[in-house]
This record gives sequence, structure tokens and C-alpha cells, in this order.
Amino acid sequence: MAKDSYLVGLIGSGIGPSLSPALHEREADRQGLRCLYRLIDIDTLGVPPEAVGDLVRAARDLGFDGLNITHPCKQLVIEHLDGLAPQAEALGAVNTVVFEDGRAIGHNTDVTGFAASFARGLPDASLERVVQLGAGGAGAAVAHATLTLGAERVTVVDALAERAADLADGLNRHFGVGRAAAGTPDQLGRLLGSADGVVHATPTGMAAHPGLPFAAELLHPGLWVAEVVYRPLETELLRAARAVGCATLDGGGMAVFQAADAFRLFTGREPDSGRMLADFSEIAVESSVGEAV
Repeated sequence: MAKDSYLVGLIGSGIGPSLSPALHEREADRQGLRCLYRLIDIDTLGVPPEAVGDLVRAARDLGFDGLNITHPCKQLVIEHLDGLAPQAEALGAVNTVVFEDGRAIGHNTDVTGFAASFARGLPDASLERVVQLGAGGAGAAVAHATLTLGAERVTVVDALAERAADLADGLNRHFGVGRAAAGTPDQLGRLLGSADGVVHATPTGMAAHPGLPFAAELLHPGLWVAEVVYRPLETELLRAARAVGCATLDGGGMAVFQAADAFRLFTGREPDSGRMLADFSEIAVESSVGEAV
């Protein structure tokens, strides 16, 4: 018999203002389901990111049906799971865990979430040369999504050179040699000068990490700018990009589409993503400060 109530949660750092609880609970209500969505903030608990395994086990023992996983635990959680869906395994990052018959299975809905948002928000964007900032869990997902959308080449830049190189190597193995490269922050001026667009996938710009990920002077009107952060919806990077005439994409669409895909995994029910987009817009207006999921 199909279930009609679900207990799910989100593990991450600084997640108090996340919109995920409202998105999941509203959609469940409309489908005649009861969904209780709990925030499990490692900052509030006073535990390090490495405690994610203990938190996942505790959630499973307490009867949770699933979890979302966010920064900085998307890669750390993998070793504590019983299995991975193919997409999560290819990425080396998990943002959704489903408990099935006592087993914890990792999935990644960031890829499909970003791809759907990009196709909706920047449908005519040129994808010949793309620069991406950030090679963490979200970075791995959006790089895969960007190449899946047809990008000819993605150059990954990260403060940790080894992490950027590892992601580029993985992308080349998956998509073909020459589709990805690694760069360093000191090369951004040259890289952005000849790029069609830039994807920002670091925590910079979140309420808890304000600021710009690079100097605003490096932006130019021929560049499109796609943001992963959605709290606040208009980051300093997006404001600077719009000021110089760049086409922009905020992180709201990715947040909604990844949530819709996670809802499907948690409940087995088909979500109404259009309705969830409307919910997001309403909730975002009601709350003016926050963090990204």
C-alpha cells in the first residue's frame, strides 16, 4: 500500500533559511500527502562536516524516508552510503539520499535541476567556451549538466588546483578528451575575456559568505552569468553582471527543479514543477535573507 506520510530532512551548514522545507511540504499538501521536512544544521549541532555519516545513520534509525545533502557534505557522505545511482556515481557527489529496505542510496538531482533551469532561463546562450568557478559537489553537478547541454569546452577554476584538475579529468573520461580543462584563479582574466559564459558554483554570495567570487571588472557584456546560489536570489555577482549588460540566470530555477526531482525520489509521486516554481517565487518574496540549498 502506498504511503501517505513522509519524514525527510536536509543536512548541511548554515541551512536555517533554506526554502526546501516549504517547497516539499507545500507540494505534498497539494497531493494529499503529509510531509515533515526537518533541517539538520551541522553548525547548530556543533559538529564537523565529517559527522555526516553519523547523521545519516541516525536519520535512518529514526525512520526518515530520505535526506537532502548540501554544502559541505555532498562528497563526504558517499563513503557512508550503501549504494549510488549511476548519476551520483559518475559525479562523485550526492545531494539526495533515499532509505530503501534499510539501505541508504545516494542520488544527484543537481544535474537535472541545473540543466532544466538553464534550458528555461538561457535558452539561446552560446556554449562554445564556458568557465566554471567551483569544483566541489555542486560544481561537479553543474559541469556535467553544462556539458550535457552541449557545451564544447568547460574550464573549471577552483582555489584548490588539485580539485579542479580531478574534476576536469573526470569530465574528460565521461564526455571525451578535450571537453574540460582546469584553470587557476589567477588565469580568470584571460579565461573570462574569451568565454561565452561563466557558471558560478561556490558558496561565495550566500548570506553567510557575502561578496564577489572575482573582480567585477572581469565581467563584460558578451558574457552570460549563471548562478547556483539562490539565497539571496540576487547575489552580488548577478547585480554586477546585470550592471554591465550580461544575460543572467539566478539559482532559483535549479533549486526548484532539483527539489522536484528529489520529491519524486522520496515519494514516488510526480511533482508539478510549474506549481513549485510559483511557490518558490512566493516564498522568496516573503523571506528576504538566507542561504543556498
